[in-house]
Amino acid sequence: MQLQVPSLADGPELWRMARDSRVLDLNSPYSYALWCRDFADTSVVARDAGGPCGFITGYVRPSRPDTFFVWQVAVDQDHRGQGLARRMLHSLADRLVPRGHRYLEATVTPDNTASTAMFESFARDRGCQVARSPLFGAEHFPEGGHEPEVLFRIGPISDAN
Repeated sequence: MQLQVPSLADGPELWRMARDSRVLDLNSPYSYALWCRDFADTSVVARDAGGPCGFITGYVRPSRPDTFFVWQVAVDQDHRGQGLARRMLHSLADRLVPRGHRYLEATVTPDNTASTAMFESFARDRGCQVARSPLFGAEHFPEGGHEPEVLFRIGPISDAN
């Protein structure tokens, strides 16, 4: 398994994995192509012999340059339950922390126990605290039915090297 910076050619596969997850908000194929071009340095793609099998998209917050925000995490069905998402988080942190990005933020819906466990496990591995606070309520989304999003802030993250 290789963990790498995504390339523009990965955009269609990222879109497919997000679609096939059936839990992520699916963005347009165009947005995944842009993500692979403009935010590749703050994202990661996992590849096996068959090609991309997992990804994390993220960005550095413009108003908080010490913080990288994890936008989406996806792992193909055949690779779930093997700790791949957590390994991708560590790979991303290993790349970003030496550049001064010492905090990770992500939002998680209250019923997403898998993501909650993954971020808590990552924080434990790194010896960090996890601060949780409400970020977006249902009223922040134009169509009804979207759950609130809780902000997870993890850090400060130390350089693992």
